[in-house]
Amino acid sequence: MRVAYFDDTDTLLVYFIDHKIVETKDLNENTIIELDENGNIVSMTIAHAKQQTEVSSFSFNQLPKMAV
Repeated sequence: MRVAYFDDTDTLLVYFIDHKIVETKDLNENTIIELDENGNIVSMTIAHAKQQTEVSSFSFNQLPKMAV
């Protein structure tokens, strides 16, 4: 998974998996998702990201597996 933020265009791009994109869908006027052949989300693009998300306070935590 990769996340890129482009300050000059206020665009957030999130890559979930490295698969070939076969379909693009507009969720709304600011959000686009790209899907692979199985309908899995490959990436998501969010325009006007500062208005749509809290991109300025983005953080990432990888938690350890918990025993079941």
